[in-house]
Amino acid sequence: MYNKKYALITGASGLLGPEHAAALAEIGFNLILIDINQKQLKEKSKHLKKKFYKQNILEFVCDITSEKQVKNLLKKLTKKKIFVNILVNNADVNPKMNKNNKSSGTVENYNIKKLQDEISVGIIGTFICCKIFGSKMASKSGGAIINISSDLGINAPDQRVYHSSENINKVKNFKPIGYSISKHGISGITKFLSTYWAHKEVRCNNLVIGAVFNTQSKSLVKNIKKRVPMNRLAKKDEYKKALQFLASEGSEYMTGQNLIIDGGRTIW
Repeated sequence: MYNKKYALITGASGLLGPEHAAALAEIGFNLILIDINQKQLKEKSKHLKKKFYKQNILEFVCDITSEKQVKNLLKKLTKKKIFVNILVNNADVNPKMNKNNKSSGTVENYNIKKLQDEISVGIIGTFICCKIFGSKMASKSGGAIINISSDLGINAPDQRVYHSSENINKVKNFKPIGYSISKHGISGITKFLSTYWAHKEVRCNNLVIGAVFNTQSKSLVKNIKKRVPMNRLAKKDEYKKALQFLASEGSEYMTGQNLIIDGGRTIW
């Protein structure tokens, strides 16, 4: 027999990983936190364990781009009689603009090795986790895969947001392409798997998030707000209820969908 329900969150030590973990702990899930950054993972896990002391919270250092490492993680969990009911694919690489080399973000000058690394985490890593943990769900009693996507996986980035000029011909510093490719790719994985495992009671949906207020410059925040009908950025914990819904019985008849929480940004 397996223990009570568990949710596995990749990229658990990043900006939103701990928020996703806390959201699922709030509705009773035990947590499996995985990340490649051991130090940050321990810090975030320690905080979550203190707050949700009634839950069993495990952390594992794991490179999701390595199928071998992810398979080994499944073996460890199986030995502990732990079944992953909810998989949250949150890990990704969101490349920042290079202030010292503004042309590095252009398509003409984009470093292919850098792009391959970004896609390896965002698309290949997501698929590996879906393949290994989703297959297990399909062989048992079902489950839910929640892929964390972005409004930049729905629309192209407006490059004017990242520059002081509204004239696109004057824009020199570009949002790198890797993040958009990854998020569009995740949508493809979601749609495919939603039909592939539907008869096995495995749901697969995208949680599409908008810009999150963090440490952005005042000028960047101002430019983003202009393009959001609600005229603000999201708070870090603003996706909590949406994630809880996708992990709950309330979404039992929902699969292959984009749940867009972006303040209306993709409407304009």
